Amino acid sequence: MKKLLFILLAVPLQMMGQEVPGSVQFWNSLTTHCGKAYEGVIVAGGKEGDGFTGEKLIMHVRACGENEIRIPFFVGEDKSRTWVLTKGDDNLILLKHDHRRKDGSDDEVTQYGGLSTNTGLAGIQFFPADQFTSNLLAHASNNVWWITLDDTSFTYNLRRIGSDRFFSVKFDLSKEVDTPSAPWGSED
Repeated sequence: MKKLLFILLAVPLQMMGQEVPGSVQFWNSLTTHCGKAYEGVIVAGGKEGDGFTGEKLIMHVRACGENEIRIPFFVGEDKSRTWVLTKGDDNLILLKHDHRRKDGSDDEVTQYGGLSTNTGLAGIQFFPADQFTSNLLAHASNNVWWITLDDTSFTYNLRRIGSDRFFSVKFDLSKEVDTPSAPWGSED
């Protein structure tokens, strides 16, 4: 009887000791912004003529499913970019860059990105370039993307290891902006 009582008490204690993985906390936090749009600024890597500098930068957490979040990233009138986050059964997150032409067709350079190597932390997720990216863009084989997320900001970052390439854009989550129209290639 004592053994049975110990087992019944031990199981809930073990369950209480299990923490929610950082990737799940990150995911849950990001989904609280679903349907909302925010303006951002380049904080590193911008330069005149790069297509980003001087343009209005808007992210729109447009669609949140159980295992997929789609975040269009608008650069001025250019609606070609969408960050797609997919959470696997192992709670690892895959980041892909869905690039479209104005007519909605795939850009020739699209679906590059990477898979997190671990569940990370609630406020930051890393995505080293995957093999698809390496095959598509050899120069991007050493890319590492990461997203930081807290109560006031969402920051998208890119570092090309072994080079000076670093790009970072920070969005202010404390100030919603008008929801933009659909990105290129969207069905609705």
